[in-house]
Amino acid sequence: MSANNDQEMLPKKIRDELSEQTKGVSEAKAKKAAEAIVQEYQNAQVEPGESVGIVSAESIGEPGTQMTLNTFHFAGVAEMNVTMGLPRIIEILDGRSEISTPMMEIYLKGANAKGKDVQEIALSIKETKLNEITTGFHIDIAERSVTIELNEEKMRMFGITMNHVNNALKGTKGYTLSSGKEGIVLKKKDKEENINALYVDKEKLKQLHIKGVKGISQVLPIKRGDEYIIITAGTNLKEVLGLDFVDESRTVSNDIYEIAATLGIEAARQTIINEVFKVIESQGLNVDIRHIMLVADTMCNLGVVKGITRYGVVSEKASVLARASFETPIKHIINASLIGEEDKLDSVVENVMINQPTPVGTGLPGLAVKVHK
Repeated sequence: MSANNDQEMLPKKIRDELSEQTKGVSEAKAKKAAEAIVQEYQNAQVEPGESVGIVSAESIGEPGTQMTLNTFHFAGVAEMNVTMGLPRIIEILDGRSEISTPMMEIYLKGANAKGKDVQEIALSIKETKLNEITTGFHIDIAERSVTIELNEEKMRMFGITMNHVNNALKGTKGYTLSSGKEGIVLKKKDKEENINALYVDKEKLKQLHIKGVKGISQVLPIKRGDEYIIITAGTNLKEVLGLDFVDESRTVSNDIYEIAATLGIEAARQTIINEVFKVIESQGLNVDIRHIMLVADTMCNLGVVKGITRYGVVSEKASVLARASFETPIKHIINASLIGEEDKLDSVVENVMINQPTPVGTGLPGLAVKVHK
């Protein structure tokens, strides 16, 4: 087969990259490069009848036994801990919507990436709540009011003005707002309400959002290579991507559901691959990325992120016996018999269960045999 015909076998993306990289190179060298790439591509393909799922499970599961159970890795300072190791792998593959340490890596544009005003930018992203800029909250039972004492030094540090505070407090229902010599006074309009409501409202006021991006509780500017990026604890991808100093093409979150909701399922698939690979790499282990890609494809091929659990991927399997082999077998078998479900027996698990050759490897072709009389 000619080199050109061989190249036709390659996916379009690889062909385009090849022609891009071999621009201005002599024809003989370009041909040699193309032949090497075709060879690599053919070696990377799977034989028909290969049990890719079992191989992938084994390839990820075996290094998983050598992974540390040390949950946290510190991103620069002791306060910024990120779940790593086996707990992080389990969290990703289970498809948990609430992860234990959500974080973002925010890349900046232009001069900011080189370190200009990076500290101010980081502080402007951080969510500031009312209790961070106050010295105290006092309740006056007779007056039915809450007095908020502001800490002016903290306000200057976070770049917060009285306008910011007043605007945030304007929306407090059932109270009138006034300034006293102690600070800001919120007086209850309703005389009939019980005292308890005052205490409940006081606690709510402490968590009132004043400034910054909601959900981002800590920020840490760090230098990576020759540019500055901001690592955050907590995520809010949608809002951060709208900020004009943020490089939206590289900014990422480690929350897969948030990525799927903001950027779509393809981005979520890539995030699963990146996050699993990051953990495996940080542990000094070596897993072929194609195994991780298969797992990510399995989790995302329905257009939504599904964990590898009985409620996720397993519940979508066409075979009754395959579902029953995972967890809660009686439930699956009873439900299937009630609706007269049929099992086509076209995978590994169900054939092992009923003691038949499995349709993989040499069990794939069916042979017709002539029997001599």
